[in-house]
Amino acid sequence: MENLPGFAVILITYLIGSIPFGWIFVKIRTGNDIRDVQSGRTGGTNAMRAAGLPIGILTAFLDIYKGTGAVQLAIFSDSQNFWLHVFAGIAAIIGHNYSIFLIQRSPTGRWRLAGGAGGGTTMGGAIGLWPPSGLIILPTAILLFYFVGYASITTISVAVLSIFIFGIGAYLDPSHFPWEYISFGLFSLGLILWALKRNIKALRAGTERLHGYRARKKT
Repeated sequence: MENLPGFAVILITYLIGSIPFGWIFVKIRTGNDIRDVQSGRTGGTNAMRAAGLPIGILTAFLDIYKGTGAVQLAIFSDSQNFWLHVFAGIAAIIGHNYSIFLIQRSPTGRWRLAGGAGGGTTMGGAIGLWPPSGLIILPTAILLFYFVGYASITTISVAVLSIFIFGIGAYLDPSHFPWEYISFGLFSLGLILWALKRNIKALRAGTERLHGYRARKKT
């Protein structure tokens, strides 16, 4: 896999990101299509709703590794092409959000690619670029999910934290944090915000679904 052409790396990492683990595990566990469950997304949160906590955790873990694996492949192919590292991670997020393996026709007759919102794969991409970032992003995301209670805010926070991590890193130690890596957080934030348009609208309206401590307190 060393010295692969850049377009081949991007194609492979898109396909890696497209593997719909949530759809696979929910189908195996329950026989149901995760796309018919609540948000219809294939990420860990909806997999948990569809098939229980263990399936949700397994899905989230593998979605994270899709991003990590994609970036690792790009680094292995060309360790000095920092833009390739970034766009391999972005390709995995696009694959996760718009999986070629989950093409379906909408009620209006248009073809669409289903998938998730990209939070887990964004976290994985950040870990691939700088492994210790996981020690910052993962616990922060868990705390936000449990105490703030909104999956959408948790997902957005992953990209925002990536921007801060690579921005501060590039400022303090540019020899180990290429400035190109900041764009990973920026691009991933754009993809996540686009995927979460409905959730952001629900947040503004006060109708977004609650989880964790606040959901328990409310009941």
